[in-house]
Amino acid sequence: MATENKRDQLRDSAAKHRAKGKLEEAGGKLREAYGDLADDPSQEFRGKVQELKGKLRQGLGRTEEKLAEAGESDDEPEDETA
Repeated sequence: MATENKRDQLRDSAAKHRAKGKLEEAGGKLREAYGDLADDPSQEFRGKVQELKGKLRQGLGRTEEKLAEAGESDDEPEDETA
């Protein structure tokens, strides 16, 4: 039961990281485009950094999802008749 709760928490965290990452990535693309239009290299750079942070956060979410899935296979009872 406790491991099931941990997996649920991990899935919730994964979903939040993926959603926040997508938003952060989109915001970074917008900031980069603004920097390009305004001819402001610092805004372009900040946008690229923000976009990268968003991609990393999404990767964290995917990793958490895989950990939750891996935990499910660990819960299967072992066959002790063999």
